[in-house]
Amino acid sequence: MPPVEISTAQTLSDQDILRALFEAALAAALPEGKFAGRLPAPPKGRTIVIGAGKASARMARAFEAEWGRPCEGLIVTRYGHGCETQHIEIVEAAHPVPDAAGFDAARRILDLARSAGPDDLVICLMSGGASALLTLPAEGMSLEDKQALNKALLKSGAPIGIMNKVRKSLSAIKGGRLAAAIAPARCVTYLISDVPGDDPGAIGSGPTVPEASDPEGVLALMKRYAIPVTPAQEAIIRANTVSGDALPGQEVHMIATPLMALEAAAAKARELGLTPLILGDAIEGEAREAATVFAGIARSAATHGVPLAAPGVLLSGGETTVTVRGTGRGGRNVEFLLALALALKGEKGLSAIACDTDGVDGTEDNAGAWFDAAILEEAAAAGVKPLDMLADNDGYSFFARLDRLVKTGPTLTNVNDFRAILVR
Repeated sequence: MPPVEISTAQTLSDQDILRALFEAALAAALPEGKFAGRLPAPPKGRTIVIGAGKASARMARAFEAEWGRPCEGLIVTRYGHGCETQHIEIVEAAHPVPDAAGFDAARRILDLARSAGPDDLVICLMSGGASALLTLPAEGMSLEDKQALNKALLKSGAPIGIMNKVRKSLSAIKGGRLAAAIAPARCVTYLISDVPGDDPGAIGSGPTVPEASDPEGVLALMKRYAIPVTPAQEAIIRANTVSGDALPGQEVHMIATPLMALEAAAAKARELGLTPLILGDAIEGEAREAATVFAGIARSAATHGVPLAAPGVLLSGGETTVTVRGTGRGGRNVEFLLALALALKGEKGLSAIACDTDGVDGTEDNAGAWFDAAILEEAAAAGVKPLDMLADNDGYSFFARLDRLVKTGPTLTNVNDFRAILVR
């Protein structure tokens, strides 16, 4: 996606404004420059860098640039999300369903953690996507079992926080288990948040954030969301517990968050002469239901000037979910956007964009999509049936047919979803 020439809102199209806001949000989420003033003192021994996530390779490169000293280590990221580094090995693996490459990388990362001695420093770089990428099943559970579990989680409609609780309970590395392996070496963790509320224990399922186990609570959640669990898996969940006690010499730093991205977009909006209003950075729930709520807010703004007057922009982040009942082509952002377009019914002066900041919405090749007030008229003229496509969870094909997809390629960061509704 080429950079947008910025002037003022009066001289730019809706598409250009929405793209400029998204680009500003992305720029604020990149790891470059975020380690300055946050680095620990060099150790007597080795500096070992480990980590996982969609942004972790770029984090590793940014860390190397700021550290300026020899280091070693291993990072696992999603296929297509790697980048060149000087000292740290980058491995690519499957996401969201783990594969053998991720399994092997996780085992090697755990071995590196265990190799750290009291004079060593371990740097852990974590971002969204690490839960699936850093896959090392608990004893007694196979990789195939873990793959089947992840597929069931993705189709369950469970919020990301609940999915991560289940993943932790069946992992040999998550929920603080990696931190326990690092001790007694010092461990400093740097996070790019993709979770509502920026809970360190939820990012990548918290490998270096101790958390007390709650096996019965996890089993109750699995039953609530109809996530299949075998008797053998129940036994593993009950046996695979950790105390949650904090370990000495460990630090956690948050270097990029959804709110930082939204604030950057708000600053860009003000440059363009728009009034921004951040509705929240932790919006959850079914994508199409969230769209109905946002449509009501947008219509109120356009009609009554409440909660903001035109020209302005409603900004939000977080992570909605989709309960897949159809083909499931596309992700939660195009699902949200298609439902929003239907709810707004082509009302003049309202346009919107919804994108995943990692550059991949669901499993397709787009970050998300955008629309303006003409979208439903164009759909009718093209013979595209939005209601049918929403019922089929096929927002991707809808926006592809109308040339409204937003494609960035992998951005090498991830602060979850970005949504902007422009009120003219």
